[in-house]
Amino acid sequence: MLMYKIAVLGDRDSVLGFKALGLDTYFVEDADEARHTLHRLAKPAAGTSSEYAIVYVTEQLAADIAEDIARYKTNVTPAVILIPGKTGSLGLGAQALQSAVERAVGADIG
Repeated sequence: MLMYKIAVLGDRDSVLGFKALGLDTYFVEDADEARHTLHRLAKPAAGTSSEYAIVYVTEQLAADIAEDIARYKTNVTPAVILIPGKTGSLGLGAQALQSAVERAVGADIG
């Protein structure tokens, strides 16, 4: 039975605390490194889905790799979820959630 994992991708200060919760943490310094790591985490093993069910990405990082994150928007796994980083929220996570709700419901409910 496949046990899915959860990963957190971002700068060291923003994601280090997630390691204490047992999540896999990936520290990245720039957009290129983030792209490479995200695609590696999302890549399924032969004949399976990704081993990661969820990949949390800091909003600051997500702003730099938005096109790469969009590639996984319709995939079942991994779900790429934006979280605030050490400098606070940019509102990108809330925007993504509102957009998903609008797609599901067919109208703006906010």
